[in-house]
Amino acid sequence: MADHNTNEHRENEHIVANKQLNLLEALIPVVLLMAMLAYNIFFAEGEWFGGYSNQIILLIGGGFAAIVGFLNNTKISTMVAEIWENLRSVLVPIMILFLVGALAGTWLVSGIIPAMVYYGLKVLSPAIFLPASIVIAAIISIATGSSWTTSATVGIALVGIGTALGIPTGMIAGAVISGAYFGDKMSPLSDTTNLAPAMAGTDLFTHIKYMILTTGPTIVLTLIAFSILSLNIDTSGTADVTGLLQTIDQTFNITPYLFIVPLVVIALILLKTKPLLALGIGVVLAGVFAFIFQPEILDNLSDSKLNAVFNSVFTDTAIVTDNEKLNELFSAGGMAGMLWTIYLICCAMVFGGVMDGIGALSRITQSLLSVAKSVFGLFASTVLSCIGLNVIASDQYLALVIPGKMFKKAYQDKGLAPENLSRTLEDSGTVTSVLIPWNTCGAYQSGVLGVSVSEYFAYAIFNWLSPIMTLVFAAFNIKIRQLATNKY
Repeated sequence: MADHNTNEHRENEHIVANKQLNLLEALIPVVLLMAMLAYNIFFAEGEWFGGYSNQIILLIGGGFAAIVGFLNNTKISTMVAEIWENLRSVLVPIMILFLVGALAGTWLVSGIIPAMVYYGLKVLSPAIFLPASIVIAAIISIATGSSWTTSATVGIALVGIGTALGIPTGMIAGAVISGAYFGDKMSPLSDTTNLAPAMAGTDLFTHIKYMILTTGPTIVLTLIAFSILSLNIDTSGTADVTGLLQTIDQTFNITPYLFIVPLVVIALILLKTKPLLALGIGVVLAGVFAFIFQPEILDNLSDSKLNAVFNSVFTDTAIVTDNEKLNELFSAGGMAGMLWTIYLICCAMVFGGVMDGIGALSRITQSLLSVAKSVFGLFASTVLSCIGLNVIASDQYLALVIPGKMFKKAYQDKGLAPENLSRTLEDSGTVTSVLIPWNTCGAYQSGVLGVSVSEYFAYAIFNWLSPIMTLVFAAFNIKIRQLATNKY
């Protein structure tokens, strides 16, 4: 979803097994981690260890996992090697996060985000905003093959527009994420859409066609749900749109030329330019546009226009208007604003690396596989394995690779075509990653959109409905393709 090099790395990854480790021992670090996270959320208001509670809890969980590993003769070098592999695999996503922070800052001071909000307020009404957001995010995600790029461009703008209209940010983020992940799943340019069939043993376009069976009804139900929400939300900001437009127009030099920058970034992604290069160009162009179109803004932010641009890249930037709602919207944290999310990802990779190094991930998946006696049981075990690994390993690629390798033969033994496995991996591994706060995807989307996972969880309807839909199809034997005849 972020970079194809990560895709190739994960596809070839070795899965560590430990015959001495039993299921109970493998689950001890998971139970302790869940207990600590639950206590932090429900009893300590997220401040158990200060502002970095979740990060510290993940490291403590990794410590418990390491103790379990020591007691089962796992060498520390093995655990360290897996931690290093995990950290190496998220190096590019971390760099992308830094660039997204820089992008948000420079797109603010250049007037790009205010222009998106300005024209969006003119076009999008509250009655159609949420379903329209799904469609817009889906189109961009299909075109780019990346939900991450979608959130970093139109996602930020849609959150700004919706907030100005008085729509709850959780709803907006849920709509953007639903559309972005639908597009990501169905795009042949997506790395996860390429990884899942590679793991299952089928080809890309067979996989995409077969996904339509479950993904089609899921996105339709999602659009219906958001259409109903749009008709029933109280949009207190609706009456103030004229005032908001006037304030934006008075504060910034609003012109359609500002859209050149996001269009260039999207075009570069479509041309398969590396995300780091595409986003980097987006930052540089936005800095140039800030000098051209917003010289007064730069003068107000610093004694030097160049310093103002550099500050927008690296640190906090706030543009003050006479409207409190816009003051909240027109602020960005730059690269520094992404550090909390990056620390979370790194700590999650440490926990996941230790769990993989001691053989716990392999043991848990094998146990799920051993209870899959029926066809439905096999599908259910795959779903639980994918979701579980998103929680434990904190990485969507591992949630595709490990179950893909473990369950491949089981699907063959049941006479099921490999696209059944590839579709289930996507329906439960790819899309649920964004629902876990410490998963790389959950941390990324929350950091970029500025909305916590707990706020958007219920509204990411497409994401939590997808695994349910795949289980419904399996339970009622709907369009389950057989291996021998390659028919339903």
